Amino acid sequence: MDNIIKYELIIFWSESDDSFIVEVPELAGCKADGETYEEAIANAKMVINDWIETAIKMGREVPKPKGKLMYA
Repeated sequence: MDNIIKYELIIFWSESDDSFIVEVPELAGCKADGETYEEAIANAKMVINDWIETAIKMGREVPKPKGKLMYA
């Protein structure tokens, strides 16, 4: 699996978790966290790859990346 993230990532600081949270809205339930911004993104890469591999093994459809979903 290639390490380029093509899915939209929502990254924010969570006071209650004391960490950065990364959500991948195009992949249901796909989230990661990390103590630093960089660690959170690295963890998100692993979780995205795991999510896709699991979906393929289960015969489920893997959504194509749509890019930016919302506009400011």
